[in-house]
Amino acid sequence: MTQERRLTILRMTFWAATVFAFVMAIIPIPPQLPGEPSDKVQHMSAFAVLGVLAFFAYPRTKILALCVWLSLFGAFIELVQAIPALHRDADILDWVADTVAAAVVLVTLSVAFRRSRWPVPGGES
Repeated sequence: MTQERRLTILRMTFWAATVFAFVMAIIPIPPQLPGEPSDKVQHMSAFAVLGVLAFFAYPRTKILALCVWLSLFGAFIELVQAIPALHRDADILDWVADTVAAAVVLVTLSVAFRRSRWPVPGGES
């Protein structure tokens, strides 16, 4: 598989997961998850996954930029959840949880790959 094809698949996966997270965040009655994790756990899980996918899908993008974009996406979700017709509750702490989860994953992956001297898949020319 070529590098370009691998990046295309990773990027399609990232965007599919982003759309899925957005839809789950705005539907009026989201499905119950096994174990009934708290809202914060669900937010942090979603943004940890998005952080991992973003890291590999956009390997040449600075970690800070990926973190900012994911944080803005989390803020956007909270703004949309504030729309009364959706019957959802916006919570600034959900946005904080999103941002922290994405940042922790992105920084952890960045440090791990830098220390190991392994090339980030898709990052080499």
